[in-house]
Amino acid sequence: MIRPATPEDAAAIQAIYAHHVTHGTGTFEEVPPSVEEMASRLRTVQGYDLPWLVDKEDGALRGFAYAGPFRTRSAYRYTVEDSVYVAPGWQGKGVGKALLTEVIEICRGMGVREVLAVIGDSANGGSIGVHRSCGFIPVGTATGLGYKHGRFLDVVFMQLTLDGSDGPPASPGLAL
Repeated sequence: MIRPATPEDAAAIQAIYAHHVTHGTGTFEEVPPSVEEMASRLRTVQGYDLPWLVDKEDGALRGFAYAGPFRTRSAYRYTVEDSVYVAPGWQGKGVGKALLTEVIEICRGMGVREVLAVIGDSANGGSIGVHRSCGFIPVGTATGLGYKHGRFLDVVFMQLTLDGSDGPPASPGLAL
């Protein structure tokens, strides 16, 4: 079941993210943030009226995804950056795609024009694949930007255009 995240989900969100911080290269954070920090991040995203969703089955959180401001300068008010994290054991089973698809649809309904994926590690086939399956296209790779787990890592940029019109925006955009 996919639904909006609540403060009660913070501990489970933190546990999933901590696993990726500790063992993965999709995030360049090296020290897992606390439950309180993850709750604060959740409040911040939801404070922009942006989606932070969780997928829960039989009481266990299988993954989470959200869209946050790409940058906080006002000219970026029609662009968001997505994040998707799936619990160990649930990767490759459609959880990430289902979450990302729902985040995209919510953003589309809000009048967001562009969704960016900023993916840690050019060898991160899971994240690159789920974004590609949702219509994102690669727009560039920056080499060696991060150093984690004893090696330099690339960052892959992918983009999904939700509203390709050149006319005036249909919404006021994010309040940045």
